[in-house]
Amino acid sequence: MKIRKLRASFGKLQNDTLTLHDGLNVVYAPNESGKSTWCAFIQAMLYGIDTSERARNNYLPDKQRYAPWSGAPMEGSMELESDGAEITLQRRTTSRSSPMRDFTAVYTGTNTPVEGMTAQNCGELLTGVNRDVFSRSAFIAQGAVAISGSPELEKRIQSIVASGEEETSYTEAAEQLSAWQRKRRYHRRGLLPELEGEMDENQRLLDDMQNSVDTIQKLETQLEETRAHCTELETQVTRARQRQRTDALNRLRNGRVLVQQRSDSHDDALAELSRCQDALRQSDFGDRSYAELQKQLMEDRGKLEALEEDCREVPSFLPALVFSILAIVAAALYGFFEKLPLIILAGILCIVAVIFFLRYSRAKQDVNNAQLQMERILRRYRISVPEELEEILRRHSELQEAVRHASQEELRTRESLSRASQELRDLEESAISDLDIAGGDSEAAQLSRALVAARNEAAQLATKISGLNGRLSAMGDPMVLASSLAQMREEYETIQDEYDAITLAQELLRQANQEIQNRFSPKLSRLAAKYMAEMTGGRYEDLMIGQNFSARARLTGDSVAHDSEYLSAGTMDLMYLAVRLAVCELALPEGEPCPLIIDDALVNLDETRFNQAMVLLKKIALERQVVLFTCRK
Repeated sequence: MKIRKLRASFGKLQNDTLTLHDGLNVVYAPNESGKSTWCAFIQAMLYGIDTSERARNNYLPDKQRYAPWSGAPMEGSMELESDGAEITLQRRTTSRSSPMRDFTAVYTGTNTPVEGMTAQNCGELLTGVNRDVFSRSAFIAQGAVAISGSPELEKRIQSIVASGEEETSYTEAAEQLSAWQRKRRYHRRGLLPELEGEMDENQRLLDDMQNSVDTIQKLETQLEETRAHCTELETQVTRARQRQRTDALNRLRNGRVLVQQRSDSHDDALAELSRCQDALRQSDFGDRSYAELQKQLMEDRGKLEALEEDCREVPSFLPALVFSILAIVAAALYGFFEKLPLIILAGILCIVAVIFFLRYSRAKQDVNNAQLQMERILRRYRISVPEELEEILRRHSELQEAVRHASQEELRTRESLSRASQELRDLEESAISDLDIAGGDSEAAQLSRALVAARNEAAQLATKISGLNGRLSAMGDPMVLASSLAQMREEYETIQDEYDAITLAQELLRQANQEIQNRFSPKLSRLAAKYMAEMTGGRYEDLMIGQNFSARARLTGDSVAHDSEYLSAGTMDLMYLAVRLAVCELALPEGEPCPLIIDDALVNLDETRFNQAMVLLKKIALERQVVLFTCRK
């Protein structure tokens, strides 16, 4: 196949044309002039536009990247020569969502369609390979010199080293086996883990059912024992309540009797206190204190003693009488003797008698006053003699002592009544607590709580038994579960055998693929090494290509090959270009070769190696059309 002429409305190309010839075509243009767009157009004309691609981060699909800048529909044509026939391909866009979907292939200059050529198989009919193999061999995009493996490329390689069939590849077969293997087991997924889970679940259900049956039997035994214990507790509670009520009522009755007795005693004490107080108040001196009365009595006693003394010192009337008689005698003598001295004497004696009489009268008056005062004092105390004052003081002391004693007795009985009343209130509270069968610390309350706990336990046991019976019913028939488990085990053994067989097939496939690689890689490495030596002037004499098309280069004279990461950018481009050229030579179909499309693959080369690479491309162009797009003259 040889490309003759291209016309494109594609990206920045606006109905531009490009004419090519046999051999080496060098299309020189500066950067951003459309070289990569022409390369993409050639591929699009052969294999179409993938409309299923979607835009994502830092990536635009071809349907968006190469949409014409002018806004015109994406379209173009390619005139080519294939097997001696001139063919014109045309792709047009009738729907913006499906660019270049409308396809025609006719013989150039006629309207005769090329039989059997469609939009889908056009590229593979003309190049002999599908799009994937073409893009990894004869189509070298800008910045994509390095080659990577793919199932389609593997098919081509296997067709070369084996039977020539291109229907299968190691990767596809390995992926299919891996898919089958993953379907059966992949970590914790797959048929085997699912069956293991189902078998474990069934076994767990069977174990649970057996455990549930055993648990139900134990729980039913516990339930019977608990119910019997409840019956016993009910009897004990009834008896304890009766005893508790009787004891509480007896204590209350005794407490009330004691309070009544203490109340009666207090009433008696109050009555006695009232009587003693009345007696004291009705006494001559009322509620005067003993000390105050004693002081008054002592004062009055002193007064009485003084008055008695005054009464005992009453003067005699005899001197006044004597001097009166003498005065009368002197007066009588004066009548007989009429002597003046006698009358003077009579007068003096009369005066003396009057003086004594006045003294007697005053003394008598004082005695009478003293007697009156004594009588008033004695009358006040209602006694006749002063000696009775001691008795009065004694009686008043006795009355006060009786009041004091009655007060003490009233206080004692009142306190006793208060204590008895408090004890009765405590008894009433205790009785209320004792009669509270739900609370408190009494025997009946404790037994009642024990009964409630036992009933709750019985209810919980019954609920558990009911729940377990429900679970057993929901779990199904154990015979059915056991039968299902046996079938699962048989199925598991079958799938496990398949899994082991797939594992063995993977190992055999890997060995077969290794054998294919061992047969193909040396041939590919020798041809790539030859191209590498030509482009480097013999500096590199050996290339080793791995299964994934990774390459290592060895300098002439060195014993160790270097990975691509250790090479310069230009040398690495040459190495992968050599690999690409070798793959084109070995992997593409024999017969009329397809063109080799290269987009700026030599941009990193110095002048010497660029010229050496061009010499190799010219040599290759003798056998196949080479189209090199470059920005270097």
